[in-house]
Amino acid sequence: MFRTRLVRLLRVLLPLAALALLSVLFLLGRKSETVEPAIPYAEGSAEDLGRSPGIGAPEYTTVTPDGASVTLRAARAALENGGGDGGTASALVLDWRARDGLMIELTAPRAETRDTSIRLEGGVRMALSSGWEMRGPSFEADTAADTLRADETVQVTAPFGELEAGRMLIRPADAGEGQVLELNEDVRLLY
Repeated sequence: MFRTRLVRLLRVLLPLAALALLSVLFLLGRKSETVEPAIPYAEGSAEDLGRSPGIGAPEYTTVTPDGASVTLRAARAALENGGGDGGTASALVLDWRARDGLMIELTAPRAETRDTSIRLEGGVRMALSSGWEMRGPSFEADTAADTLRADETVQVTAPFGELEAGRMLIRPADAGEGQVLELNEDVRLLY
């Protein structure tokens, strides 16, 4: 009889003790990792921020019809005066990750957006994970057409040497596997 009462009492007390012990471990195990305040403060003078409304450190992500992941990050962005479908941004990084694994990173001082098109301007650098690097005055990323293009002269550093081309286009291959890099108009190999 005593043994039965003891077993019943322990069946209740032992799970409660285990629960209390785990609760204490979880509460003591948490450390606050935030050294800075949780709310970031705006940089710049109040007059400048009030004159030019916009967004600080915006990020835009989409997926193209071919399955490429596109992420655009900027230091600052603002809508056009009319508040339409376009806007401008500064200090940009555009990451284009194709479905086949090719990674393309474009950096530019400023950009404009229109519908599905992102035009990077002001001296753009494009680096491909395959080892190619390109520089040009402007590049355009069209997420609906799944293309990256430059309609002005680009300086190309390839694994085998230096090139110069009047136009550049990166598009999905016709067979559906991989990407195609086209260099057109007065392509020159500089050696």
